[in-house]
Amino acid sequence: MNWDRIAGKWQQLRGAARQGWGRFTGNYAGVAAGMRQQMLGKIQGTYGISREANEKRLAEWRARQHKSDPIHK
Repeated sequence: MNWDRIAGKWQQLRGAARQGWGRFTGNYAGVAAGMRQQMLGKIQGTYGISREANEKRLAEWRARQHKSDPIHK
């Protein structure tokens, strides 16, 4: 198994824990951060890419979404 995939699974676990802890404490910013971390872990685990490449892909995707959003035009 590729180490990037293992790291992705670990990110998913950490994201789920962070999300659960955020819900428990009422920290909704922590919930959102946990969801983001879990999503990055799923991408990394599925495609087996490094964390840096994963962060770059997510930033590019967010930029494209921001440009296509009618509110931000």
